[in-house]
Formats: sequence, C-alpha cells, structure tokens
Amino acid sequence: VKIRLQEQLGSAYSKKPGNPNNTKESSMQITDVKPMIARGAVRNLMIVKIETDTDHHGWGESGLVGRELAVKGAVEHYREFLVGKDPQRIGSIWQEMYRSQYLEGGRVLAAAISAIDIGLHDVVAKNLGIPVYQLLGGAHRNWIPCFTTSHAGMGPDAVQDAKRLVAEGWPAIRFAFGVPDTDGDPDIFEPRESIAMTADWMMKIRESVGNAPVLGMEYHHRLSVAEAGSFCQRMPRATLDFLEEPIRDENPAAYQSLRQLTDVPFAIGEEFASKWQFLPYIEQGILNFARIDICNVGGFTEAMKVAGWCEAHYIDMMPHNPLGPISTAANLHFGAAVSNYAWLEERTKDLIFGPDIFPEQPKIDGTHFPLPTGPGLGVEFNEEAASETFEFWEAQHLHRRDGSYTNY
Repeated sequence: VKIRLQEQLGSAYSKKPGNPNNTKESSMQITDVKPMIARGAVRNLMIVKIETDTDHHGWGESGLVGRELAVKGAVEHYREFLVGKDPQRIGSIWQEMYRSQYLEGGRVLAAAISAIDIGLHDVVAKNLGIPVYQLLGGAHRNWIPCFTTSHAGMGPDAVQDAKRLVAEGWPAIRFAFGVPDTDGDPDIFEPRESIAMTADWMMKIRESVGNAPVLGMEYHHRLSVAEAGSFCQRMPRATLDFLEEPIRDENPAAYQSLRQLTDVPFAIGEEFASKWQFLPYIEQGILNFARIDICNVGGFTEAMKVAGWCEAHYIDMMPHNPLGPISTAANLHFGAAVSNYAWLEERTKDLIFGPDIFPEQPKIDGTHFPLPTGPGLGVEFNEEAASETFEFWEAQHLHRRDGSYTNY
C-alpha cells in the first residue's frame, strides 16, 4: 500500500530550497508583482498588481500618500522573492515580508506589505470564486454603514450643512477644524486661534441638529495636549461624540495625559503601521474608535488581528478611507468580516474616479455600501491609466505666524 501511494503521488511532493516543510507543490504561483502609480482625483494612487500563472490577478493599494516612490521601491524589493510563491499562503508570505530584513517594520515597509497582502486576498478569492470576506470568516452584516464629512468651513455654512446631512439620513457626521483668516497665506496654522473658532461653531451645530446625530471633529493631529484639552473644555459635555487624531500618535503617555483633561471619546489609529502600535492604545483604554487604515497597517492579515484585540476591549472599528476604490473595496470586505464595527469613512463625493480608470468599483447606496457579492474585491483598474511619468504631490508645509513649522 505504501509503495502504491508513493507511485500515485509521484513528484507531487518535493524537497527544495524554499520548501523546507516538504509541502505539496502549489497549483498556483505568483508570476509578477507590479507596483504602479496613477494620478487620482486629488493626488497619486500607489497600486500593486499581483499576477499569477492562472487567469486571475489581484489588486492592492498602499496608503502612504505623498511618499509613493518609497513604497514602490519596497514593493520591488519584495518582488524579488515573491515570484514563484504560492499566493494562497497569505499569512506565511506576510510573515516572510515582515521578518525578511533586520530593520523590520515602519510605515514605508508596512504600506508596501499592505498593498501586497490586499492583492493576495483578491487573487485567491477570485480563484475560489468567492468574495474576500469569505476568506476572513464570512459576513456579519448585510451592508456597510458609513459616516460622512462636512466640507463646509466653520461658520454659518457648517450649521446649514449639518442640517442638510442630517436630513439626508447620515447617522454620523464629521467636521473639519476651523481655520481663521491667515492674511492670505494658506500655509499658516495657529492652533489657539483655530480651537476658539471651532469650539464656538460646534456648539451652534449641536444646538441646530439636536442630540440624536453623532458629531465628530477631525483635528489631524495638529494640537498639543494642552491645546486639545482646552478645545474640549470650551464646549459643554455631549457636544462631541468623538475627537479624531487631536495630537500625534508617537507617545501613548501623551494621550493618557490628554485623557485626564477630557472625557470626549478618541477616534485614533489611522497613522498606526502595525498591531504593535495599536497595542498600548487598546490595552491602556486610550482608544474608543479604531481609525484603522487597512492600506497602511499591513493589509487584511494585520487588520483582522487588530480587530480581534479591539473586540476583546469593546472598541468598534471606524476605518480610515481617504484613497481610491481599491481601498474602499478592501474596507467593505473588512467591514463585512468583523463584528465590532461603527462606520466606514465615506469619500465618494470628493474622491471621484471614473470608469475609465476603475471600470469596476463599489457604489454607495444612500448612507451605506451594499455587501459585495462577486469574487475577489469587486474592483478592477485600467493599467493604461497608470502614469508613465511620476507627478510629485506634496502636502502643505504648515507654519505658525512666527515662522516655526507645525504639523500638517
């Protein structure tokens, strides 16, 4: 019997370099990993295509906006050992990419790993003929709820816009901080001037819409601990349901200090590039809404681990989604596959990508996205739309009136 079994198996099992566990040779192999940069509606998109020796390919996207060339270089490094591998061994490939250099981690490498990991999930799900969320355990919900952002400047327009968005049925609305007159220089930002103006108008917005809608404020980590505390203390309790990224994320102890100054829930995490960066914020009770960015944190593989930790601490996911349709599609599948979920960031109105660039892409239905039903992510990219000549995009280099630089 043993001899016949060996004859039937033939050469299906081999022992080669790169196959230390004597595992069966894959019927599917990666043939290329292609990084490409396309000009988006506002800035560049960093896209990765995973090609295989089957009829299927996968799409991924990186979220390190403004530093696409750095991510492209990292993807090209990873390509050197990814070609020939079985794309179905997604978790193993993630570990190899992360551990294959002495100086592991960091935002550039994590962004490259994210795009590749998302692309691997896409191609494997397509090969199986199932949506990506089925690879992640199946769907928990029938649609993906969203929050929207008001782009009206702090003032009477913001009050009117809040009323309009509530009338449209949005359950949660985010506002951007106020920017007082800067004497015609758009690169000036004075935090103390901003918080006084923003607090005054947020009280008026809350009064105009009542207690039912969820209202949040995005401060894009432009404040210090004292400034953020002062901002919250200027408003009555229950004015804000969440404060997003008030200070930088490098030091969890700074957020602990801020927590002592306010009870407003924090929505943070879009800058985190690993589960290890999330860990102290989760375990120390700093994080209330997890603004995870699947295109920066390490793709589906890492995002699902973070979601599990958050579930154990009763924290809902509230993903960051400022990129293109690949990011949106990935977030829809992630949102379907986790139980602890608040809202997805909706940006379809200000980040418009036509069918000439993305012939297949998610479409919002009112205030939510329908559950994807097709194989893979459900998005396709027109490679001819990728720029042959890279076009630099640079964020504002903000400074105060005295000339000193401050956070973008």
